[in-house]
Amino acid sequence: EVQLVESGGGLVEAGGSLRLSCVASSVTFDDYAVGWFRQAPGKEREGVSCISINDGMTKYAESVKGRFTISSDNAKNTVYLEMNSLKPEDTAVYYCAADRGCYSDLDYGMEYWGKGNLVTVSS
Repeated sequence: EVQLVESGGGLVEAGGSLRLSCVASSVTFDDYAVGWFRQAPGKEREGVSCISINDGMTKYAESVKGRFTISSDNAKNTVYLEMNSLKPEDTAVYYCAADRGCYSDLDYGMEYWGKGNLVTVSS
């Protein structure tokens, strides 16, 4: 079973930056895609970004394009989400997830999930 552990969340002022990390274990990393999702209080979960590990293909939600960057370090079985120009509406619990590929609909749930990491952006 794939295990995912997120880190890097916290409190930041609007306009600031944070980098989230997701470490995957018990998996052949190249066989998977890793996605980032978020869920704000009172809102549905939404897909933020996804990366296909073997070819580096990336996808982004329109709401984060140009501000967030997803990347992977295959030697460390780690995927990062670099978040810049953060806005209060980015406040949410961020989850990383893994599956055999990125779905065309970023909101579609993946098979394996981390426990989540809170990101709070103050205005």
